[in-house]
Amino acid sequence: MKTDKQRPGRPKDENLAERRRREILAEAARLFAETGYPRADLQVLADRLGVGKGTVYRYFPTKEALFLATVDDGIHGLTEAIDAALEDESDPVRRLENSVRTYLGYFDRHPEMVELLIIERAEFRNRKKATYFVYKERHHDRRRAIAEEGMNSGAFRQMDPERLMRVVSDLLYGVIFTNHFSDRRVPFEQQAQEVIDFILHGIAGREGASSG
Repeated sequence: MKTDKQRPGRPKDENLAERRRREILAEAARLFAETGYPRADLQVLADRLGVGKGTVYRYFPTKEALFLATVDDGIHGLTEAIDAALEDESDPVRRLENSVRTYLGYFDRHPEMVELLIIERAEFRNRKKATYFVYKERHHDRRRAIAEEGMNSGAFRQMDPERLMRVVSDLLYGVIFTNHFSDRRVPFEQQAQEVIDFILHGIAGREGASSG
């Protein structure tokens, strides 16, 4: 007869730790966005998750570590979304269009990320570089490749690719903050198409076009 020690127990769930970590990050992102960093209470977070406060600390030893992990996780999610949108597309114009739509769509689905970027800047000004700009640097070569491919194919006019990247990047970054602060309710698909149209065609008619 088998003893209790010999009796097989519940199979180990190899993915439980990662699922729990992701649940904590998702709920923490919402909590920080709602309350700000100083007033965010990890007991409230634990209550929302239905776990003990110690469980949260088991994954993230401090509130600061948890907050910075939520920002990093959100930016990583943006990166993954854009990578997926570009994976099977070789045409530089459609790659640019897919990038714009995916970028604006991501922040439309995750408005809490804009708050987290604001909080990071306000509460962690001593950081050498904010998470968002670390992400930009990591993906510099990919964005430059789109610009250069577009120019080489004749789809984009010839210019300094760094200039093109900077202007498009600054435009999109400004759009997400304008949407956030003005509580704009334009469907992101419509807004993305408007942005794409202005990037690709500008506003000047034939008589007003400049060669600069």
